[in-house]
Amino acid sequence: MRKLVLVMVMAVMAFAVQAQQASNGEGAAISFAEKSKDFGDITQGDKVEHTFKFENTGSAPLVISNVAATCGCTVPAWPKEPIAPGESAEIKVSFNSAGKMGKQNSVVRIYSNASEPIEKVSLISNVQPKK
Repeated sequence: MRKLVLVMVMAVMAFAVQAQQASNGEGAAISFAEKSKDFGDITQGDKVEHTFKFENTGSAPLVISNVAATCGCTVPAWPKEPIAPGESAEIKVSFNSAGKMGKQNSVVRIYSNASEPIEKVSLISNVQPKK
């Protein structure tokens, strides 16, 4: 129980520091060139991928702690090393349309130490049946 309380206190303190840095214009900031990619019509079973480019526009190193997709059909790959202020990097996202039909919006959440700690990008497609 004491460990749980300690972990919660540490999390609150980390959030407070991050909020203070954000209000001062300090810290990391992530800026995407684009936040979605629409592939239009694709055929069921097609695999598509897109690379989302971003830059750390903040004043501290950007650390991406996790990138999570809404389903197993979408797989992200991201840099594990900190991104220095002014540097650019990429997140590659692939979508497998096997077993899918109709309009698809695969959302990927990016968790980081940026002033906005959760960002989203998405792959959009309209899955058509095989002919």
